[in-house]
Amino acid sequence: MRPLRYSINVTLDGCVDHRAILADEEGHRHAADNLARADALLFGRATYQLMESAWRPPASDAMPDWTQPFARTIDAAKKYVVSSTLDGVDWNAELVCGDLRTAVQQLKEAPGDGLLVGGVTLPTALAELRLIDEYEFVVQPRVAGYGPVLFAGLSKPLDLTLVSREEFSSGAVAMRYVVTS
Repeated sequence: MRPLRYSINVTLDGCVDHRAILADEEGHRHAADNLARADALLFGRATYQLMESAWRPPASDAMPDWTQPFARTIDAAKKYVVSSTLDGVDWNAELVCGDLRTAVQQLKEAPGDGLLVGGVTLPTALAELRLIDEYEFVVQPRVAGYGPVLFAGLSKPLDLTLVSREEFSSGAVAMRYVVTS
């Protein structure tokens, strides 16, 4: 079974609004490495549309040179999009419909190295269903003072065990956790 991994940038005060995170070369390299470890990406509608508008060529061609490895990796990646409002998707993507638990479990049971999920709303639903195997929080050295936070509305605590920690020159820290049994 391939694992479902979640990775998100978060400020010290818990904000996950992408506009509150300072982009840098080291962070993009780390994100590209995460993408490369996955056989496919799993997005909700909003995250899919956000990523497509920013990273699908020709939009990504206007980005700084140091973002291009990330842009090429995400452009080439297989994507699954969970949505009840979209009629169709492209950009190497497939629409996921029906019962979320069943659909994601089927994706996890397919052979491969792993799935990577991003965003906020879909990962909260997946965490509620206990379908995420690994969590990575890239904690940014910034206090945003506003914005959406992680796992709002989760019905019960999620216990995690730290498995790795990586510090970046920016002061950001990437911490990976697995679900405690």
